Amino acid sequence: MKAARLYEYDPEFRGPEFLKVEEVPDPEIQEPDDVIIRIGGAGLCRTDLHIIEGIWRGKVEVDLPYILGHENAGWVEEVGRGVRRFRRGDPVIVHPLITDGVCPACRRGNDMHCENGVFPGINRDGGFAQYLLVKERNLVRLPDGVEPREVAPHADAGLTAYHAAKKAVRVLEPGDHAVIIGMGGLGHIAFQVLRTLSPARIIVVDRSDLALSLAQELGAEYRVKGGDDAVREVLDLTGGRGAQAVLDFVGEGGSIEQGLAMTRNAGYYFVIGYGGTIRVPAIDMIFSEKNIVGNLVGTYTDLVELMTLAGEGRVRLATVHYRLDQVNQAIADLHGGRVKGRAVLVP
Repeated sequence: MKAARLYEYDPEFRGPEFLKVEEVPDPEIQEPDDVIIRIGGAGLCRTDLHIIEGIWRGKVEVDLPYILGHENAGWVEEVGRGVRRFRRGDPVIVHPLITDGVCPACRRGNDMHCENGVFPGINRDGGFAQYLLVKERNLVRLPDGVEPREVAPHADAGLTAYHAAKKAVRVLEPGDHAVIIGMGGLGHIAFQVLRTLSPARIIVVDRSDLALSLAQELGAEYRVKGGDDAVREVLDLTGGRGAQAVLDFVGEGGSIEQGLAMTRNAGYYFVIGYGGTIRVPAIDMIFSEKNIVGNLVGTYTDLVELMTLAGEGRVRLATVHYRLDQVNQAIADLHGGRVKGRAVLVP
């Protein structure tokens, strides 16, 4: 099969060939619950850029070269003899973590913290290829009429956005404000989830005119241009109090400081994007009682719920499609801020 593999890290992001597209052996069924997926779409994520840059080096154990791609959807191609819920041709989306199902975290339904989890595209071969080997337990059947290439980024981007937005919904009441920092690949999904599930007034903040135009297309009433005046504008929109929930999908370049400044006392700052560092004096935490909440992708149940909303047309993805042999162009476009929504590789 054809696959796009990472041979060496590129800290300076020089390119132009970040990944090499080449022929590799097809995956094979090895255990009774194994499933081989024919990839219909593989999302390109900013995490993939960080992997290429080497930011994940030392945090996960992986031998180069290997295949990236952790946002995957497609059709069942082959199943192990123990698989009962799926058969060849079924359209599916792949929950990004292969879990054991029996550790305490899995038993609590908190699968993203599985003690023995394996993450295709992160610490083993992923879906930037024609086929992917997974397990029956991390497959979710797609609703009727939903195409794999249109929803593949939901396997991580959508799932992460949904997981964070669902947490925010629990603390939002009528009359509250929620802020989304970064209306890109994750933010535009979180906006739709919040609009569907919460009564809050939603404020979108982004430096990119392209992202703000997407916010307008999706019906965002309050749009703030990112920059030095963003905090003041958000405070003006919230009567000087700040927002009850701030969801930061950037996590660097000043967004952390601004996000905390936009959060009202006793409010919630959800950090989803990363790259920066959170530094808050202890006395400020005491007097403000602000809550800082981390977010790591999402659970299997979260993905099932998100696919329900996608099937009902209540959450849609803005996607740009690339052939697998255009992977390096897709990477350059994402790095350069030229992708509106999510980039998806279609083998």
